[in-house]
Amino acid sequence: MGINKIEWTNRSFGALILIGLFFLIGLSQTKAQLGFCSGDKGAPIFEENFGIGSQNGPPLPNGVTTYSYVDAAPQDGSYTISSQMGQLGSWHVTGDRTPGDVNGKAFIVNASFTADQFYSREIADLCENTFYEFSAWLLNVYDLDASACSNGGIPINVRFEIWDETDTALLASGDTGEIHATSSPTWERYGLVFQTAAGQSTVILKMRNNGDGGCGNDLAIDDISFSSCGDTTVINSSIAGANIFCASEAPITATLTATPDFSVFPVHFFQWQESIDGISYTDIVGETTSSYTTPPLSASRYFRVNVASDPINLGSPFCSSLSEPFQIEIFPVPTKPVSRGDKVICIDESIPSLMVDAAAEESVRWFRFPTGGTPIANGTTFLSSTAGTYYAEAFIPGINCVSQDRTAVSLTINPTPTVLPDVIDATLCTGQETKFLSAGTTGQEYVWSTGEESEVIEISAPGTYTVTIIDPMTRCDVSRTFSVSGIDPPVFGTPPFTVGASVVLETTNTGDFEFSLDGINYQDSNIFPYIEGGIYTAYARNKEGCDPATIQFFHLRIPEFFTPNNDGYNDSFSIRDLSFFGNSTIHIFDRFGKLLKSGPGTNFNWDGTVLNQPLPSGDYWYRITIDGNEFKGHFSLKR
Repeated sequence: MGINKIEWTNRSFGALILIGLFFLIGLSQTKAQLGFCSGDKGAPIFEENFGIGSQNGPPLPNGVTTYSYVDAAPQDGSYTISSQMGQLGSWHVTGDRTPGDVNGKAFIVNASFTADQFYSREIADLCENTFYEFSAWLLNVYDLDASACSNGGIPINVRFEIWDETDTALLASGDTGEIHATSSPTWERYGLVFQTAAGQSTVILKMRNNGDGGCGNDLAIDDISFSSCGDTTVINSSIAGANIFCASEAPITATLTATPDFSVFPVHFFQWQESIDGISYTDIVGETTSSYTTPPLSASRYFRVNVASDPINLGSPFCSSLSEPFQIEIFPVPTKPVSRGDKVICIDESIPSLMVDAAAEESVRWFRFPTGGTPIANGTTFLSSTAGTYYAEAFIPGINCVSQDRTAVSLTINPTPTVLPDVIDATLCTGQETKFLSAGTTGQEYVWSTGEESEVIEISAPGTYTVTIIDPMTRCDVSRTFSVSGIDPPVFGTPPFTVGASVVLETTNTGDFEFSLDGINYQDSNIFPYIEGGIYTAYARNKEGCDPATIQFFHLRIPEFFTPNNDGYNDSFSIRDLSFFGNSTIHIFDRFGKLLKSGPGTNFNWDGTVLNQPLPSGDYWYRITIDGNEFKGHFSLKR
């Protein structure tokens, strides 16, 4: 938008009058206290951070200071340039102020005994008719905890002055006031705001020591900076309450209005700028008024306005101020979320979340239906305890910008195979039988703890057996456990024979046993009374139905008397079935110890005679030897 020569002259003349008045007001306030720019600032036109390095120096250029440079700890009236503030033992051991510096340096001053100027520097290439902010960081380097100085040491007190290039007109000044020593290093920032006049591009910065020398009044200075200072300018849009749109609403046209707050500039000149990325901006040709109407936009754009108090300053980032960017953000219509996969689990497993991915600026909400309905959850993950298919939709928060389609994600919860209860009381006759264990369901896959993979297995030992039953379609599984206890059979000792009227069957172990001498009739007692001598088979079994244990034995029953009267009953003295043993002998004696008869036990028979002469009734003695075992006693002969 052009301006003819007459209009420009009139506007320029009026602007210069206002600038001149403002400048005169500024001159009348040169003794004002320190302060900072209250509006927007431009890029720094001058910066001094004194460099980096582990060695002191180099000295400042000639004319910058009247103090003497030393390559060591400075004494009163001298200075150094160093990355370590603790040049003296009573000073803070700390680094410079510049953020991110490695071995960053600062200007370290030990003030003279009398107040004086210790720094003067010409700042060139400033812009005319422009407000500037000068700032610097100061540190009282004396460590209060060092207790080297009485009363906390002499505080530092610095005066900043801005003079014109002739060094005759004081543009602005201010005092820091007393900055007392602290127990920990504390950098503080101080500043001045001043305005250059028409045609003025150079000023002189001076720093003066207001305090006296002595113990204390030692300081470090860092990060000196000059930046243009302008009004805070706010950009408003004609589209009330919105600067975020969906591509479905494009193209978007808005009128933007720049409103400065008049905190610095009495008059304003504008240059609108635009950017695609919010980093690199270009001027919009001809857009130099306080308002700007965008062309129809289908993609996001950033806009800002460059503001100056003189049109000649608009072309330099060091001579003007920039508003905060104003973005008209146009989001593309979201595509539907990308599923991370359906979830299939078994009913006894932890339920996983359903998950989708969406673009970083997009949010996700979940529905029960492919279209319509009320959202049931928000976020890229969704946890539901109910199996089914759910639908995820992408959207841009705050605006009506929604994916055209929804993404279906399903949760399937499969049952485990149905099985019978665990078996915890199965029994097995140890060493006598095998038992079959069945998984109890057909048509599945099986993995036994024995390594077998059949529906039924055969076992021969007690223990705990587990089978995992797997559905071949869903791969869901369930386990069934069999606790099989062993039943130990009775174990007989190995008696060669029993002696006496009764048979007592002894086992080496205990249990709920029953006993028999014929394998048919069993009794709980292990004692069988009045058993005739002879060879027998003993049976013992538990009551759970296991096979009986057996043992063959000889029962020695010695007659208590015999009657040799030829009646065919008990007519002789003999022992039945001694042929069961390998070696047996019998000796018969009278009461005087006279041997009457002897011979092998097998088929031994004495009819009560000696040399065919019958002996009288009375008691007679025997000695029976069976496989090395000797039995003695007596019996009666009755006639």
